[in-house]
Amino acid sequence: MPRRPLYGNSHHPLAQSHLRMMRTTRQMLSSSYLLLRTMALRTGNQSQATRNGLKEKVLTLDTMNPCVRRVEYAVRGPIVLRALELEQELRQGVKKPFTEVIRANIGDAQAMGQKPITFLRQVLALCVNPDLLSSPNFPEDAKKRAERILQVCGGHSLGAYSISSGIQLIREDVARYIERRDGGIPADPNNIFLSTGASDAIVVGRAWVGRHSGPVCVTWPTWLRVLTWSWERQEAGGWDHAAPGPANPPSPSHLQTVLKLLVAGEGRMRTGVLIPIPQYPLYSATLAELDAVQVDYYLDEERAWALDVAELQRALHQARDHCRPRALCVINPGNPTGQVQTRECIEAVIRFAFEERLFLLADEVYQDNVYAEGSQFHSFKKVLMEMGSPYAGQQELASFHSISKGYMGECGFRGGYVEVVNMDAAVRQQMLKLMSVRLCPPAPGQALLDLVVSPPVPSDPSFAQFQAERQAVLAELAAKAKLTEQVFNEAPGICCNPVQGAMYSFPRVQLPPRAVQRAQELGLAPDMFFCLRLLEETGICVVPGSGFGQREGTYHFRMTILPPMEKLRQLLEKLSQFHTKFTQEYS
Repeated sequence: MPRRPLYGNSHHPLAQSHLRMMRTTRQMLSSSYLLLRTMALRTGNQSQATRNGLKEKVLTLDTMNPCVRRVEYAVRGPIVLRALELEQELRQGVKKPFTEVIRANIGDAQAMGQKPITFLRQVLALCVNPDLLSSPNFPEDAKKRAERILQVCGGHSLGAYSISSGIQLIREDVARYIERRDGGIPADPNNIFLSTGASDAIVVGRAWVGRHSGPVCVTWPTWLRVLTWSWERQEAGGWDHAAPGPANPPSPSHLQTVLKLLVAGEGRMRTGVLIPIPQYPLYSATLAELDAVQVDYYLDEERAWALDVAELQRALHQARDHCRPRALCVINPGNPTGQVQTRECIEAVIRFAFEERLFLLADEVYQDNVYAEGSQFHSFKKVLMEMGSPYAGQQELASFHSISKGYMGECGFRGGYVEVVNMDAAVRQQMLKLMSVRLCPPAPGQALLDLVVSPPVPSDPSFAQFQAERQAVLAELAAKAKLTEQVFNEAPGICCNPVQGAMYSFPRVQLPPRAVQRAQELGLAPDMFFCLRLLEETGICVVPGSGFGQREGTYHFRMTILPPMEKLRQLLEKLSQFHTKFTQEYS
């Protein structure tokens, strides 16, 4: 006997929603089946290899480094893999309720349509192809800047290696930039290391922290644990790796370099690193890779994601039961939360770190991206030095900057720097040794960094155009930040704090109990379930808040504000409408 339709006809809205949900469920079950089948085949192949006299592979999922297997990165997680599949289906002519996938999951400005700054690309083009120096199509100041950079490159070529810490001239320019930014406070080029983006610099810091800490207690979002198998399939080559990814992937970077220096110890002496929740997943991924202990401290959503020292104290005291906390990370302006720390807050954090003997890691890659009225970027280095003794002469600090964000958006060239303050001289030599293993940062990224830290001055021919382009980018980002907050806060069931800085909003969404229950039945975090449905029905790709960490019982998503203004407006309206429909469906 044929099954009786669940709804009156197949065109009923609930019937359509039910069918879409069944398709999504089948896809997930299919992925799990494929994994189990792969595991069974692997076991069978090993047995067959033994019977045939063949040696088993030395490196398998069972024998590889377990720390690498624990690495998860929400910004490139399973929802992005599904977005790639949808794009492929659209190219093949498969009918969807949308015509394009909108990648609102990554902070990749130029991938979202932002045009490069003319002066930066002119000088880079001249450096890459010096024959253009004779062309009349380039301004004279661009030519002089290119010649200045090429003069300090091996063989006068950008294709040559530099020293491991980066080209000396460029490090001197970075030092002068920091001095200007911080009101004349000196910066030593010997304390500045150029890097493959800021993320590379952070890892170096972890290495130092780790030599003194405790057991592995890295907490992972539920949906990441559920979908780890799909992620491992992608890593094993099951999906296309050529698709655009996040602007700052968890590569061996200066962030990672610093962390490598910090991570050490066994058992209760294993290094712990305090990171903000919500956090940029690079931190949890790198801590997992280094087998360090992630110590969560929560930002206060009710106070626009403020950082509270009392919460730092709570997290620190609880962590000391199972590890030895050695470092404190602060992201300012915040990613994914978009808050900008006040000077008073930074002073309180410095005092806390000093009293508790914590190495400070200041992620300041969004320092050019401050929009909210009354908000201002204060570098940790400047505040630390102005606090005077004993802080200025003793508190250890590493601060990071990058060409990937700001008004530049040059993510693909991978350039950045770390400045260390009050680092032990012997440890600084160890850091240089660690960096030398990777030879040097990419020379084009170093050249672009030089242009960012020493842009055209008013007497230069390129100054007027450079200033106009820079101000236009930042003004549009400010307008997008305001629009995002406004539209979301007008939508029932969505609450968005002011986007004071950076490039993202992190709105909180109310999800009906039936939707939460359905997500649990599917083995998904509720906000992951919401984001998957959003993607399947609208083509909008955002990252669930569970990938960044959030308080129990709250649900969020991270969305970039980078799409062009009109596309962003449509995206915000479609997303708000979808939330209303989703809420009605599960009420």
